Amino acid sequence: MYGKIVIKCRMKVLTGMHIGGSSTFSAIGAVDSPVIRDSLTGEPMLPGSSLKGKMRTLLVKAIKNHFLTQEHEQDPEEIKRLFGNAGGKNESPKTARLQFADAFLLNSDELKKRGGMTEIKFENTIKRLTAVANPRQIERVVRGAEFGVQMVYDLEEETEILQDFENIARGLKLLSMDYLGGHGTRGYGKVAFHDFELEIRDGACPVKPDLLLNQLKEVEEYGLYSLQA
Repeated sequence: MYGKIVIKCRMKVLTGMHIGGSSTFSAIGAVDSPVIRDSLTGEPMLPGSSLKGKMRTLLVKAIKNHFLTQEHEQDPEEIKRLFGNAGGKNESPKTARLQFADAFLLNSDELKKRGGMTEIKFENTIKRLTAVANPRQIERVVRGAEFGVQMVYDLEEETEILQDFENIARGLKLLSMDYLGGHGTRGYGKVAFHDFELEIRDGACPVKPDLLLNQLKEVEEYGLYSLQA
C-alpha cells in the first residue's frame, strides 16, 4: 500500500522563542544572536528541521527510558522508520515516513499592531570568581506568535499506522512540556499545538481518519501554559 496523509496544526509561542539565524555580517552594536527569518518576507520562521530534531530526540529518550541518546543508527526501529536513518556500517539508509515543512507566521499583522514580531532580550553571564560580566542581546519571537505547522505522513505498512501516529502525538506532547529552540531552561521556547487537521491526499487509509485525528487532538491538553495565557 502507498498513500499520503497531510497533518496540519497551529503552534502558538507561549514564551519568547529563539531559533538562531546567521549573525556573520552583523554591524557593531547589532543583536548578537538574531532569529532565523524567511528570506522572502523577512518574518521569523520555524525550520522544519528544528521541529523534527526536537521531536525525535524527545521520543528516543522516552522510548528508551533514558535521558541520554546515542547515534541515530542505534535509535529504536519505530523511530528510524518515522524520522529516517542515514545508515551505518551494518545498515542501509532508511527514508523517513514523516516529512516536515518549514512553518511560517500566521498572525504577523496582529503582532505588528502589538508592537512587532520579535523582541530583544538582554542576557548577562557573570564569572563567579572574577565578577566579570559578559552581556549579550538575543532576539526572540514574541509570545503569542502562531506558526502554521504541516507534516506529511507516508502510508506504507497497515499494521504500523496506529503506532506511528501514537509516536507522532507523543512527540508533540513531550515537546509541549519541554521547549523549542535555544535557552529553554531559562524560560524560552514554551509552545503549544492546537487546531489539528488531517487529510488523506492520496491512496486509501485502512484506519479510520477520526481515530488518528483524535490521537493528535490529545496533544492540545499537554501545554505547560494555557493557550489563553
